[in-house]
Amino acid sequence: MGRRRALKETLTHVMHLKSHDNKMATEKVLLGLSLLIFILSARGLNNYSPTWESIDSRPLPPWYDEAKLGIFIHWGVFSVPSFRSEWFWNDWKGAKTNDTVKFMLDNYRPDFTYADFAAQFTAEFFNPAEWADIFNSSGAQYVVLTSKHHEGFTNWPSKYSFNWNSMDNGPNRDLVGELAAAIRQKTKIHFGLYHSLFEWFHPLYLQDKANNFSTNNFVKYKTLPELYEIVNAYKPEVIWSDGDWDAPDTYWQSREFIAWLYNDSPVRDTVVTNDRWGNGVMCHHGGFLTCSDRYNPGKLQKRKFENAMTIDSQSWGYRRNTTLTQFLTIEALLETFVSTVSCGGNMLMNVGPTKDGRIIPLFQERLKQMGDWLKVNGEAIYSSRPWTSQNDTLTSRVWYTSKKQNGGTSVYAVVLDWPKGDTLSLGDPVTSLATTVSLLGYPGNFNWQKREPKGIDIEIPPIPFNKIPCQWAWTFKFTGLAN
Repeated sequence: MGRRRALKETLTHVMHLKSHDNKMATEKVLLGLSLLIFILSARGLNNYSPTWESIDSRPLPPWYDEAKLGIFIHWGVFSVPSFRSEWFWNDWKGAKTNDTVKFMLDNYRPDFTYADFAAQFTAEFFNPAEWADIFNSSGAQYVVLTSKHHEGFTNWPSKYSFNWNSMDNGPNRDLVGELAAAIRQKTKIHFGLYHSLFEWFHPLYLQDKANNFSTNNFVKYKTLPELYEIVNAYKPEVIWSDGDWDAPDTYWQSREFIAWLYNDSPVRDTVVTNDRWGNGVMCHHGGFLTCSDRYNPGKLQKRKFENAMTIDSQSWGYRRNTTLTQFLTIEALLETFVSTVSCGGNMLMNVGPTKDGRIIPLFQERLKQMGDWLKVNGEAIYSSRPWTSQNDTLTSRVWYTSKKQNGGTSVYAVVLDWPKGDTLSLGDPVTSLATTVSLLGYPGNFNWQKREPKGIDIEIPPIPFNKIPCQWAWTFKFTGLAN
């Protein structure tokens, strides 16, 4: 309430000026009031109500749409068993999946508990500066670290998670704080946090659930205090909520929290939120839509969305028994990425660090490959907008983006398969006499011929192998198109 209170106090002061106050004093106060109003207007005097209609009316901060690529980081006590997925505890004690139960019977003493894994969450090789460099090399513009997953272990020294946090147990470090500091000191990347609203086996949550969520002691004493704590302490510019599906948003008090986040939090002007804030909310309300994990609709969307996906196709958390074929290739990652961006989305690409704090070399390689590609083709990605067509109607595996540039619109066709002959035929561009065609990362313009009734045939010159600008997914740039 700080800005509104300051404005109210100043107005009150003006109203109580006595008639005998001299003119100069009055003018000084009015000047101060004018300056205050200007500052508040420039920053945005937020006044969002705790309703979805009001919350959804908030414009998305521009940086998020311009960013296009983020890195998701799933890291926690589940990284110790590193078997099956980050849902290991639930698979063992909740769903009791056969392979997880057998894994524990075969490898651990009979009285071993999930809490015993925490001491082995050591993070001795966690170097936040090194992580910042790795993420920076990927070309990503934001990162989203797991602050707390459904297991309830907090990666920061939370006052609301006694002895089940990374300072009191395991690493004995503030993992969130260390990474936030490194990201901000070494890069221009925006820092964000994932937070699970619920916890599988927390007694207060189970009690609320048994009461059909007519009580909300878990939210009152755990969920909301944690959310306020991480926002005030770490000032994340993304709040990626999850674990909402059992209960309605009225139980989670989501709308009240988001209204505070948008109105009065220290990140009110730049923060973005997702859509996982209560049963039935996902894909309808929030800052951007996720709709489901690995959401890639393949067609233009009316609202901003994010495709949260994994390099390990089977899991968000690190798995020791992952096989090479279960990791997505750079070709598959780029196809997912460009199709997502073409349809108006961002891609949040997940890595799962090890219990000792390493990002394994294969994850590092995929991130660097993405960064190398973006160094050549980033013009077609960052700050781009969807074009009138998304994928080409004549040649498959071609995706379009566009950008306002030099007083006109540049259109980009990302071609996932290099043309087999000496011509690339596209069905959607409508040419004009002013049309130019070039290849990002390669000098000069290409010759072209108009197709009838629309489209273009681009003449591909014999480019030496060592002059090809990148190894995968080549981007043709058009200016002067008629559409």
